[in-house]
Amino acid sequence: MSVRVKICGVASVADATVAIQCGADLIGLNFYPPSPRAVDLPTALTIRAVIPAEVWCVGIFVNASRELITSHAEQLALNAIQFHGDEEAADLQGWSCPTIKVVRLRPNELWPDWTQLPADYLLLDTYRPGRYGGTGETFSWDRVATFPFQHDRLILAGGLTPENVAEAVRAIRPWAVDVASGVESAPGRKDPEKIRAFITNAKTA
Repeated sequence: MSVRVKICGVASVADATVAIQCGADLIGLNFYPPSPRAVDLPTALTIRAVIPAEVWCVGIFVNASRELITSHAEQLALNAIQFHGDEEAADLQGWSCPTIKVVRLRPNELWPDWTQLPADYLLLDTYRPGRYGGTGETFSWDRVATFPFQHDRLILAGGLTPENVAEAVRAIRPWAVDVASGVESAPGRKDPEKIRAFITNAKTA
């Protein structure tokens, strides 16, 4: 099976529809207010209504309360919850749907002990001080390739674009690739042609 593609930071029905038509497997809805890709609950509900059953709807949260996450997960029937902040192991447990924990890789940092992160999937992103994703910056894929991770649990993010995603897929062989800024015409606004090219290049790598 080809790699799955997650289009993240979708902020409109139009962008969700294009992504789904182009073959996206996961749609990410961002609930971190400082992000230019953040959506409120009413907007999220309109987007959720066009996501078919075979496509995952993923809620992205940054250091949010369990009460808020639970409420959104129930109202949106989320297929997965993505923890994109500084959450600890206890925050990842006790959920009724799969969980994704983001690990932001710092330059020359030792690998985290992934066994201490009780999430179903691990998403590798680029570290940038004060930023929780959406940096548009890559990290060393050669470095990732040397680590004995589980390919069927890995989601690769961090500066992916239509131009480099095929190389990343061949180098890492992740379960999925994740893109936000790499397929945008402006922060929070997706570019249909970039989405189409990204998904095609990822799935044919």
